[in-house]
Amino acid sequence: MVWAIGDIHGCLDSLRRLLDKIAPSEYDKLIFLGDYIDRGPDSKGVVDLLIELRKQFKCVFIRGNHEQMLLDVLDDGDDVYLWLINGAQATWRSYGNLENLKAEQTHLSFFRSTVYYHIERVNNTDYLFVHGGVRPKIPLENQSPQDLLWIREEFILRKHQLPYIVVFGHTPMEDVFIAEDKIGVDTGCVYGSKLTAFCLNNGRKVQVGCTHVR
Repeated sequence: MVWAIGDIHGCLDSLRRLLDKIAPSEYDKLIFLGDYIDRGPDSKGVVDLLIELRKQFKCVFIRGNHEQMLLDVLDDGDDVYLWLINGAQATWRSYGNLENLKAEQTHLSFFRSTVYYHIERVNNTDYLFVHGGVRPKIPLENQSPQDLLWIREEFILRKHQLPYIVVFGHTPMEDVFIAEDKIGVDTGCVYGSKLTAFCLNNGRKVQVGCTHVR
């Protein structure tokens, strides 16, 4: 089974309970749609768990805009303001402070290894997994990283006309969003709603609630 898992945002307890409900086997593939960090209480714990998870199961880790903001600051020396207004302090607290985060080389390698998109064929259908979405009518090879990470309404409200069903996170909704050409699985866990895993093989939806509210 191929599972798409929505935005975690440091909600370690919810992630653990979701994985327990999925109970993945060696034949499953877990595709995480980004935003592992920020806003929630335990970003470090989430990354620790994901690093261990990939040793046991087939995993794909899409890069979210929050991972990109971290890398922009730590690798490229960008101004930290954008990251701060998007929940960076919760991540810093989970590591103790920013300097501790900078020293976590295994975690930094994990963030750098994340990918902007992933293509998977399931039941003779091609799915494109991405964090934010795609710019409509633009071929995949010409998509900008900014759009893949950040786009919202321009993608959600229009048919994209790419030869894939696009599976995305980034935009929290009350429940899984299913349209002809796209599936959204960010159900706002960190805001007190649900963390979702969606199975592309059969449309099964697995969800757990979140008691943490930002």
